[in-house]
Amino acid sequence: QVRPVESGGGLVQAGGSLRLSCAASGGTFSMHGMGWFRQAPGKEREFVAGTNWSGGSTRYADSVKGRFTISRDNAKNTVYLQMNSLKPEDTAVYYCAAGRNTGTVIDTAGVAFWGKGTLVTVSS
Repeated sequence: QVRPVESGGGLVQAGGSLRLSCAASGGTFSMHGMGWFRQAPGKEREFVAGTNWSGGSTRYADSVKGRFTISRDNAKNTVYLQMNSLKPEDTAVYYCAAGRNTGTVIDTAGVAFWGKGTLVTVSS
């Protein structure tokens, strides 16, 4: 059973950057696609970015395309989310997720394990 643990959240000004990390313990990390989701207050959890087991396939929500980059390091059992040009509307709790298989995570239905989340606040 993979247990994702997020870190790197915080407060940043609009236009700034943050890098989120997700360290996964237990299970076999390379057997899982990984993804990032976010949930803003009063809104449903939404897909942000996903990757397959190797990092060779990635998908992004239209709202973050060109600004966010997902990557993974299987030797470190870690997946990253580099967030640039942040906007106030990016404010949310960001969740790391391990997929049900090696394919690219693209929605909540494909998630097997969730992290507890890390808060990102973008001030205007």
